[in-house]
Amino acid sequence: MTDFSPPYGEIEDISPHIRRITANNPAPYTYKGTGTYIIGHGTVAIIDPGPILSSHIDAIKISLNDEKVSHVLVTHNHKDHSPASRIIADHFGCGIYAFDIGDQQFSSELSEEGIDKDFKPDILMKDGDVVKGDNWTIEAVHTPGHLSNHLCFALREEKALFTGDHIMGWSTTIVSPPDGNMQDYMDSLEKLIARDDEIYYPTHGTYIKNPKRFVRNILKHRIVREKTILKAVNGGIDQIPQMISKIYPKLAPNLHIAAERTILAHLIRLINAGEIKCEGEPTVKSNYSIKKPAS
Repeated sequence: MTDFSPPYGEIEDISPHIRRITANNPAPYTYKGTGTYIIGHGTVAIIDPGPILSSHIDAIKISLNDEKVSHVLVTHNHKDHSPASRIIADHFGCGIYAFDIGDQQFSSELSEEGIDKDFKPDILMKDGDVVKGDNWTIEAVHTPGHLSNHLCFALREEKALFTGDHIMGWSTTIVSPPDGNMQDYMDSLEKLIARDDEIYYPTHGTYIKNPKRFVRNILKHRIVREKTILKAVNGGIDQIPQMISKIYPKLAPNLHIAAERTILAHLIRLINAGEIKCEGEPTVKSNYSIKKPAS
């Protein structure tokens, strides 16, 4: 939705249990900015404190000055989600809760991945773990794909799911190998389809109603994208930069890196499925071809 215009630095009432403060960090990959969600009243949990941005950190501190923060929950450790978590947790005297990042992988192709490599949660959460406060219950839902440590958080009292970057309210999700994994991402989409959540709140963009239909459309889009990639490779387009020109002819130049990474993630999935091959390790610079069936 393109009409999403949140007020920066102000706390918004979203629902009986949910408030939001949006950081003033709009960018090609963050849309209108990082939405930090506050769950509950009196004793609250914070989801995705956001970047190191003094105006946003001060807004969180001032808005919650008279309340107790019991949990800081982080969906994943990209720099627009997690860096402020330590400052906020220390200020309010609580712990940071997130998935284990011990096995996180980093790319030798990228000088800047956008990953917060200094992030260290205090309490590790795994799929199905639950935290509670006054009149609210939040369940961790492990959804790897965008990053291996990505969690969504389900607010049981409202059947609401905070989807981080797994599902966004304005764009498709970037999946960037090696820590981003397209097979994991598509499996995580299937996992959400099987749930009974009634509304999604992404970290970027507005809420999503009819979430099952929305996720099915994302999954369909990813499958169609793979067919387009296969068609391009079968037609002799064997490198990712040329695939971008064919698949995304009108793509803005500042989004080319994201497109390259996501096409690479699709190609890796297709290699593992036995449909594509390349010599050596698959990278953005590799040559790809159709894998012919054995005669």
